[in-house]
Amino acid sequence: MRVYVPLTLPGLAEAYKTGELGGGPFTAYAVTPALREWYLSDDIEELEYAALSRAALASLRLLAVDPAAARRRVVVAVDVPDGAAVADPDRGLDPAALGEVRVSGPVPLAKAAAVHVDADDAETDVSAAAAALGAADQGDDDAQFTVDGAEDHELLWYATQEIPNLVGSAD
Repeated sequence: MRVYVPLTLPGLAEAYKTGELGGGPFTAYAVTPALREWYLSDDIEELEYAALSRAALASLRLLAVDPAAARRRVVVAVDVPDGAAVADPDRGLDPAALGEVRVSGPVPLAKAAAVHVDADDAETDVSAAAAALGAADQGDDDAQFTVDGAEDHELLWYATQEIPNLVGSAD
């Protein structure tokens, strides 16, 4: 099963240093039954893009609580055994939990298929979006517009061999 793990550049640097994602159970995003129902598509590429987008929003939330991190969203696409990632059926159609899964334990970074990261030119919009998240969560339409502005930036695809270059820019 392909899961999308939200991180920050310092989080990616830590994963690179330790060789694994997560130290215990951790949250990731995947094509879950609830995501399929919400997205109304059978196209697996579209569904995986939706899961990636959910992980990008979770990465933005990580940035909101880590003001020292470079203002670039990071998502690692990794393959895990089917039973290793489980959606909480009680949170099924909760809009905040769409696509959310719990991965049972650490995953070797070597299992990563790719890394998705914002380009440098997204930093201003991502920074503004991270700052606006709290107000957007409270229903502020202007803040939501700012958060949506980060989504206007497509995450760039990087091969796993490029991780050392990416984490070199995390400082």
